[in-house]
Amino acid sequence: MIAITFGTFDLYHAGHVRLIERASKYGEVIVGVSSDELNMSKKSRLPIYSFEERKEIIGSNRHVVKVFKEESLEKKRDYILHYKADTLIMGDDWKGKFDHLNDICTVVYLPRTETISTTATIDKIKV
Repeated sequence: MIAITFGTFDLYHAGHVRLIERASKYGEVIVGVSSDELNMSKKSRLPIYSFEERKEIIGSNRHVVKVFKEESLEKKRDYILHYKADTLIMGDDWKGKFDHLNDICTVVYLPRTETISTTATIDKIKV
């Protein structure tokens, strides 16, 4: 079984670790890390760490078997089919947004780790 998930994974934190650990219960974990350009288009800012740094950090997690560059939110179907994923794992902040992919895999929305957020950490550092 293969589980696939996606994210920016900037300022790697316990919430990221827990998401990947929970995803591993659904199979080998493949992670699409958002490109710097994709992050800029969806969050209007560049990540703190470059794509290559974030890819290396995520790849070091013992549950992750492959990391690739996610270049477009609209390509999730293509990525799922390419990697033959059985399950798409997303945070529950995306709940319902990927239900249309249930025709090619099981879509699971996992609860986010409360009180942990990259954006909140960045805001805290700015103060």
